[in-house]
Amino acid sequence: MDSNDWIKQLLLVGIGTTSLVAEKIKEVSDEWVKEGKINPDQAQGFVNDLMNQIKTGQGNFESNMERQLRNMLQDLGVPRQSEMDELRGRIDRLERQIRDLENKMWR
Repeated sequence: MDSNDWIKQLLLVGIGTTSLVAEKIKEVSDEWVKEGKINPDQAQGFVNDLMNQIKTGQGNFESNMERQLRNMLQDLGVPRQSEMDELRGRIDRLERQIRDLENKMWR
């Protein structure tokens, strides 16, 4: 499994967990409304506030995971995409120069 698949699966688990939490929060708030502990407007505000906090935390989690993964890959010596693109460009230029030199030799 490559690192992109691993990251995607990890993020999907996070999304699934967030969905389950959202369902449970909604169930609890609905139950409180039925019991008369809070009114429907308060319940909606409660759900919205908690979901905003979760989304903010999830965004922080995702950015932290990305940073840690980047650092791990760098420590392992895995080149970044920009470095690979630069090397491909250099190889293309060198191949072109070799072809030009070969063509000059055969003239």
